[in-house]
Amino acid sequence: MDNVSEQKKKNAPEAKGASAVRKFHTHSIPLDMEDIARDWDKPVVDAGIAAKASVIVRVGMLDLGAGTGSFRVREMMHRIAYPLGVHVRADVNLTDIEATCTDGRNRITEVVDLPTTGVNTERIWLLEHFADWFSVNLGKGSMYHVDSRLSDGVVKHLDERDASQYSADLSKRLRERAKARAAASDGSVDDALDVALRAKVTVTSVAKSLDDDNEEAHRLLADSEKVTPIEDKAAEEKAYDDAEVFAGDSNEAVEAASSAGAESLTRHEAGNAPDNDENADGEPARSDGSGVRASEGDAADAATEPSSAKRKSRVPKEYAEHFNERSDEEKAKGGITVRQAHERLDLIERRKPLYKPWFSGLASALACAAFVFLLGGGPYDMIGAFVGAGLGQWMRRRLFAHHLNQFFVTFVCVAAAALACTGTLRLIGIFDPVALSHDTAYIGAMLFVIPGFPLITGGLDMAKIDFPSGIQRVAYVLCIILMATLAGWAVAVMVHLHPEGFEPLGLNPWVNGLLRFVAAFVGVWGFSVLFNSPQRMCLTAALIGAITDTLRLELQDFSVAPEMATFIGAFLAGVLASAWRSSVRRGWLPPHLGYPRICLTVPSIVIMVPGLYMYRAMWYLGSFDTVNALDWAFRAFMVIVCLPIGLAMARGTTENSGRETVELWCGPPWGGGTQHNIT
Repeated sequence: MDNVSEQKKKNAPEAKGASAVRKFHTHSIPLDMEDIARDWDKPVVDAGIAAKASVIVRVGMLDLGAGTGSFRVREMMHRIAYPLGVHVRADVNLTDIEATCTDGRNRITEVVDLPTTGVNTERIWLLEHFADWFSVNLGKGSMYHVDSRLSDGVVKHLDERDASQYSADLSKRLRERAKARAAASDGSVDDALDVALRAKVTVTSVAKSLDDDNEEAHRLLADSEKVTPIEDKAAEEKAYDDAEVFAGDSNEAVEAASSAGAESLTRHEAGNAPDNDENADGEPARSDGSGVRASEGDAADAATEPSSAKRKSRVPKEYAEHFNERSDEEKAKGGITVRQAHERLDLIERRKPLYKPWFSGLASALACAAFVFLLGGGPYDMIGAFVGAGLGQWMRRRLFAHHLNQFFVTFVCVAAAALACTGTLRLIGIFDPVALSHDTAYIGAMLFVIPGFPLITGGLDMAKIDFPSGIQRVAYVLCIILMATLAGWAVAVMVHLHPEGFEPLGLNPWVNGLLRFVAAFVGVWGFSVLFNSPQRMCLTAALIGAITDTLRLELQDFSVAPEMATFIGAFLAGVLASAWRSSVRRGWLPPHLGYPRICLTVPSIVIMVPGLYMYRAMWYLGSFDTVNALDWAFRAFMVIVCLPIGLAMARGTTENSGRETVELWCGPPWGGGTQHNIT
């Protein structure tokens, strides 16, 4: 026993040393560095170059970790650097960024490395909102989203579990308030009041600080929800700043009337006022303990207060984040502190996946079953792929939670999916021997691991003449495909499978076209779920993918070369995504549907990636049939090349078609910067 205790004491320093090494084994510059910590509570525009660079580079790191290409990462970093007067020069690769930032007086170089790579389209979308919130808050204009108030609300409520739903609710509220103001401006006060009352949305204030990192701290946008008043004025202002209370329209200043003015309301006005201490907009009247009531909305004020009432704007003492209500001088000073910027980036980085492993497995099962149908498979093939892909994706999510190597996880999950698919068909074969002849179905069960997102973004990077990043992404894709096809080939050899393709189904052309549309919709929806897209984004991408992939397959039926059909499909996907964005900008679609193009185009054409071609090339290579292996490999290569080319051509065409373009000068005010067009 004494020997054991002595051994523990002997190993104690080594254990402490190992813990210290792990603690300092970071992938980015720590935020508690002295030159950053001293500026932690300063406005970010007044902070030193180290603190500014920490925000700029961290935004780029989060965008890169979400799977987007190097061009978009640099563009995002420039958008953050522009309002700070900082010029950025960055080298972006698959998993690392080397960025040099200068403000004309000082210069700093920062290097960050990602431990791994993945895809998270929700994060890409939220970072777009963050960039607009950051830019507008520092006195610049919105560069991406149509309504800056939408970005303001989303960024201030990043603790919402479903940010997409909150964005939709807020967008609806802003439209209704706009209608109320428009009706009031036409002199129709009664109509304005009716619109405001119909738009009744009360808000429960939760005074929780961001430092608590509590996901439950948020504001509920729900009808007929009573509000607990905050009695103490100082506590109210503190909670207002901490919880970032957002009532839906940050462009309107909070109006307060004196108690004497409030008592002078006429009977008519008092009769129109709603009960439960709510104003005409359905929002609670705030009380600070002195009888002061505050209400929001020009339409509500016009309907509930006399024109002679004396009103004054009361802005809380610490009101930095409500940028739309500050003066131009205050905006120029930059109200966001370094702490506040990083707090919001913390919330973006720490957001949990939108979907549980079981739901992700279900989406994968549906997507791969639909994929098999589009490849020509029948019901038995689809059932086998459904079971195999669902089990494989569920396992992959569970194994990734333990931070295992991607290539190892890919091999294990593909092998499990192929075995599950084959076992399912063997089980069905007991009742119907026809199922035993469906040896190609297991290929569809392994298509959930095909890295279509980095494959297409790598091609787009090379189209932007960014070869280092593009080549690294393509190499990463080839490694994943190699591990997947090796696992599938090993299973085929073990259980003596002989994939020869799918038998023709012999469907009526019209019925076949309709089923293709449905299968493509389901397939793209499933892959979008795997990319962690919110449901509205999933459905939008699925609609685009259903149109484009159905067109591609129908063109192939009319003897159009698969490569040309793929190019046309990818080109149309890019055009439709641009048309969607343009419709949002012009007000034809609600502003909360303004998703980044890459979040719509890439998921919609991932289903066009020729996974069957790539596997058959590997199958023939394993059988030492090099002629057929090269034949299928080159077929796959030609189709893959056409995907990013089609998207790049669509982007170039739509950018020159009169769409709104924001000219952005990324650099210090004294010159030497670079010009970018944000579309």
